[in-house]
Amino acid sequence: MRITITGGGGFLGWHLAERFSDCEVNLFDFNSSLFLNTSGNHSCFVGDIRKISDLEFAIADSDIVIHAAAALPLAPKKEIFDTNVLGTRNVLEVSRKMNVKKVIYVSSTAVYGVPDHHPLTESDQMKGVGAYGESKVLAELECVKARKKGMVVPVVRPKTFIGPERLGVFEILFDWVYSGTKIPVIGSGVNKYQLLDVADLVSAIELLIHSDNESCNDCFNVGASHFSSVNDDLGALFEFSEKGSRIFPTNAAFAKSALAILEFLNLSPLYKWVYGTADQDSWVDTSKLQKLGWNSRYSNSETLIRTYKWYLENRDSFSDTGTGHRVPWKQGALALIKKFL
Repeated sequence: MRITITGGGGFLGWHLAERFSDCEVNLFDFNSSLFLNTSGNHSCFVGDIRKISDLEFAIADSDIVIHAAAALPLAPKKEIFDTNVLGTRNVLEVSRKMNVKKVIYVSSTAVYGVPDHHPLTESDQMKGVGAYGESKVLAELECVKARKKGMVVPVVRPKTFIGPERLGVFEILFDWVYSGTKIPVIGSGVNKYQLLDVADLVSAIELLIHSDNESCNDCFNVGASHFSSVNDDLGALFEFSEKGSRIFPTNAAFAKSALAILEFLNLSPLYKWVYGTADQDSWVDTSKLQKLGWNSRYSNSETLIRTYKWYLENRDSFSDTGTGHRVPWKQGALALIKKFL
């Protein structure tokens, strides 16, 4: 089986490449340096999903395409829409011309916007907030159009997923925990916030690859089956770290306003999608995927601890900063706040 993975050098792409190392895998990404540290006999293609010609080389002769490439919320608005919407349209069109059997699209629970109820089901209205959320909604509509043309396009909507190799905003959390710093939470921390281990997301994608076309040609939420409050899940991480960190509750309205100002001034890497709903409940119903035979292996606390262990083993090797999920983010004004906690 030949599998092409767009975003093949990213956090999820790296884990997918590792899982399918026994297959013929084409990794497609915009930067050749992102392919470092991948094992297996993979073919690497550097290109832009906004360009049809770049995709044709990578997707040729593929049985399966896993479309995981995306512009992240920190990117400029035009880049987000061009990459996430036009790029998805291009991936689907090239895959159709190449007679690809399945295209699995990695969407996001950002398509649900700011909901007024939980748990969220796949039939809930899509009303993405901000450029990233809106672009994911439009990209899913491209998948609907492709299905009408006879294509098989399973869509996964994962919660925030972490695991080994995940840095970004979680590197900031782990850095503060390692330092024994108080950890500010927006609000009281009693809200439930579901996460997902990347290994469980990979297993969901693998299941959809091997499922029959009729049952998998749909949208599926993916999230941890076991999760608790923010306080409890972070508390388990603090206990494991033995560094003395503890929760520092904040006034939600004040904290959000302060972070919005810092974001506007480019003094904080945290964007609205990170802090805007951090004090609210957030979880999805995964029963639809479970009916196909999927179950999550890791709880929130287990995946936080598993990722922190990897962080401890590798923290001395982190050097370059950036905006992706596999590099640390510059903390900006947050580094100053850390000194006072």
